[in-house]
Amino acid sequence: MSSSDLLLDAFDRIRETVAAAVDGLGEEELAYRADGSANSIAWLVWHLTRIQDDHLAEVAGHEQTWTADGWAERFALPLDPSDTGYGHTPAQVASVVATAGQLTGYHEAVHARTAAFVADLDGEALARVVDTRWDPPVTLAVRLISVVSDDLQHAGQAALVRGVLPRR
Repeated sequence: MSSSDLLLDAFDRIRETVAAAVDGLGEEELAYRADGSANSIAWLVWHLTRIQDDHLAEVAGHEQTWTADGWAERFALPLDPSDTGYGHTPAQVASVVATAGQLTGYHEAVHARTAAFVADLDGEALARVVDTRWDPPVTLAVRLISVVSDDLQHAGQAALVRGVLPRR
């Protein structure tokens, strides 16, 4: 198994978890927050997808799917198109309202671009330094694993909130 195969498997697992977390839920359920400072399923899935989109676009050298493919307009959120959700206040979290179709559609589009990018990566490509602001500098491999880790954590949180829904 190659490094790219492992990365594809990891991103596929994120995709599967996202799909299961939102499947069959309405906007009210997707917007449910356990308390006033908790994250909703909609916010968690939107945010993890925005981070993946932002980070992969940067290292792949292309425009983000969010803006390039019109997802920012389809969601019509009261946020700047460059916003990824990092550091959001409770009010900003509450402003992320979406349908299951929007969330999975955007995630599928980002996943397709991610899969196309990682499919041909080899050891030399993964060793490329993509961020010199850190010591040691961040390689492509480290950046991709960071995205996988962050996305899996947020996807798991979305699954947890979904599990809480019937108990509210």
